[in-house]
Amino acid sequence: MGFDDVLPVLGDFGKYQKRIYFLLCLPAITSAFHKLGNVFLLAEPQYRCRRPDEPADSLYDLSTSELEKWYPFDSLQRTFSSCEIWSGNATTTCSEFIYKHDDYGFTTTIEWNLTCEKAYLIATCNSMFMVGVMLGSIIFGETSDRWGRKMTFLVASVMQVLFGVLAAFAPEFWTFAVSRMILGAAASGVFLVAYVMGLEMVGPSKRLIAGTVVFIFFSGGYVLIALLAKLLPNWRHLQLALSLPGVVFLFYWWFIPESVRWLLSKNKVEEAKLVIQKCAKVNGVTISDAKLDELLKKGDENKTKDDSQITASVLDLFKHSNLRKRSLIIFFDWCANNITYYGLSWNTNNLGGNPYLNFVISGAVETPANIFTLLTLNRWGRKKILCGSMIVAGSALLLTIATPLNWVWLIITLAMIGKISITVSYGTVYIFSAEQFPTVVRNAGLGASSTFARLGSIMAPYINVMARIWQPFPLLVFGVLAFTGGVLSLLLPETLNKKLPETLAEGEAFGKKSKNVPLKSVQVLELPVLANETEESPSDALLLTETQKAAQLES
Repeated sequence: MGFDDVLPVLGDFGKYQKRIYFLLCLPAITSAFHKLGNVFLLAEPQYRCRRPDEPADSLYDLSTSELEKWYPFDSLQRTFSSCEIWSGNATTTCSEFIYKHDDYGFTTTIEWNLTCEKAYLIATCNSMFMVGVMLGSIIFGETSDRWGRKMTFLVASVMQVLFGVLAAFAPEFWTFAVSRMILGAAASGVFLVAYVMGLEMVGPSKRLIAGTVVFIFFSGGYVLIALLAKLLPNWRHLQLALSLPGVVFLFYWWFIPESVRWLLSKNKVEEAKLVIQKCAKVNGVTISDAKLDELLKKGDENKTKDDSQITASVLDLFKHSNLRKRSLIIFFDWCANNITYYGLSWNTNNLGGNPYLNFVISGAVETPANIFTLLTLNRWGRKKILCGSMIVAGSALLLTIATPLNWVWLIITLAMIGKISITVSYGTVYIFSAEQFPTVVRNAGLGASSTFARLGSIMAPYINVMARIWQPFPLLVFGVLAFTGGVLSLLLPETLNKKLPETLAEGEAFGKKSKNVPLKSVQVLELPVLANETEESPSDALLLTETQKAAQLES
């Protein structure tokens, strides 16, 4: 709207915007805390059945002769059974365990015996959290457009602290799991609104950078989790440490202004002008009220006002062969990226070696991955980056299958190559797929893509738990999915510097040599757009509101 005409006068990324943007990047750190803290909160240490008359505080380690006397050998795991014990000439399952505290201290798994036949509860808790993330994106995305960014941010921040603390004092597993699920929704809302407000206050030339830097903060939070987990071995203390920093965001109400774009969309012009004038003052710019009114009026007059136009639905993507093929590939790519990204992030404990070091490396590699994406996306093209990164990720993960289990360093190296590659493709798939869909169905297409992505993150914990049966299994699944997605993406047309399709007819013809496709044209409904849709900047090519964009990225 009119704010796009005001921004060149204020400066695309002036002193005021930088200050507010920095504050809005901090919630990305706590988002990482809550999304990935479960790696240590729900960590599964080594354990064995408690022997008859053995004290509960006995040490885990036993001599080989004692192990042979009490525990059957598990040929699949190539070690003594953790879930069965000899009882005469037969084996029996046990309900009490002796844990090894050297690696993780005191976790929820130890407190509630989430082992053996209860091990699936670890995956269930992680999946419930991602269900919460999905619901939070939907609910808070809607409320931020209705109630405003500030109010939604405040409500989500209060919920984030409240349910984070409640999870730390949970008396039993299901209270913890449900609290974590609501926490996932709240954390999703906090990140979503902060991301929205950060992008809405910068100009088109800085939008790609602003949309990428926030994920460097996320990576920083990722790495900090390992430090906190090492310093706080008791899971309740760790959960509190991950939750209490969110108290800071409650004070944002007095420091962060409401989004000017939202105020203008609700016709709150006077409030918007106050924010603009404050920004101008800090940036050292002078804008008279008359000039400001002129710019805002000019932007309002430029809006499209054709109410007779209609949109297509996501079902229209499946009515035409070329669109159907591309859509199915895109949906698969989103699912494969999400399931591999979160699967690898949550699987560091199963790689062998030091779990804290593995986790730090897994988080640290994301920063160079994000920078690489930022520097190459507009130079090498979306297709090369997406296909190349997914194929490299898949190949590296598949190579772990042929690696001897005692070569831990090589397994970790290959897994980290997979992680950095999937991070690159994760940042590319959103932009590339958004440019594949015709304008009339772009939002619906991205919404469907986001649904498949979240299904992937919900399934990832159950794939990881299969490492109990065969340790390389998760990496095998992630590798197959990533490699397959990269190969299939070779069938997608390049979109860099191409005019994006508007109608279904153009979408069906996009990427073909002949563009004379006899389809009924569907006109585009008036949508809020990012400026200069067909310019090279990928973030400027998306016909999404910033709230919708952040909701998809939150997946």
